Amino acid sequence: MSTFVHVFRTSSIMILMNFFEILGTIAFAISGALLGVQKKLDIFGVSFLAMVTAVGGGIFRDIVIGTIPPAAFQDPKYCLISIGTAVITFHLHKDMNKLKNIILISDAIGLGIFTVIGGNAAFLHGVNGVFIVVSTGLFTGIGGGILRDVSVQHIPVVFRKEIYAVASILGALAFYLCYKYISKEASIYIGFIVTFTVRIISVKYNLNLPVCEQKHEDLTVG
Repeated sequence: MSTFVHVFRTSSIMILMNFFEILGTIAFAISGALLGVQKKLDIFGVSFLAMVTAVGGGIFRDIVIGTIPPAAFQDPKYCLISIGTAVITFHLHKDMNKLKNIILISDAIGLGIFTVIGGNAAFLHGVNGVFIVVSTGLFTGIGGGILRDVSVQHIPVVFRKEIYAVASILGALAFYLCYKYISKEASIYIGFIVTFTVRIISVKYNLNLPVCEQKHEDLTVG
């Protein structure tokens, strides 16, 4: 009986994670596609930017932990979801502002689930140090957004005040501690909840990291 319950719980967690991963992929792809539209890219450029945003972090993570070729290339499901989302966004982008809050919540869900997926990938590959687990969670959560912004010559959003990367770091750390000392199931839920909650609270209350207020001076060295 206990074996059946364990299998059922594991299966339920996997179904939930897959659902959230698809939801997060769509949200990330929309953010990439909208930036592409704003930059007046053609439909290929919009689709490419959406795909980079959605799967770029996972590709970076897989390279770091030695999964070659990266999972996104072994199973193109998420690339195809990203491209499909980009095409829809390309044609309906004028209506996307009406869905701003839904996209924001989906993005926070995606950040949370990608963070724990990244941390879990490190454990699955036998790498269980706190720094690497938190790093792989962080890379998976924010890597795609960094690649998106760099691709269009923007300073990445995560480097400009917003509490986004910090939410991922805290969630990955919570995931690590629970994985090591409580259980895998608890670690998945708690890591996700911490990341999601910190991100939503930071948006709701407009919380930002401090920025150095530098006077306009010539700081050129030499």
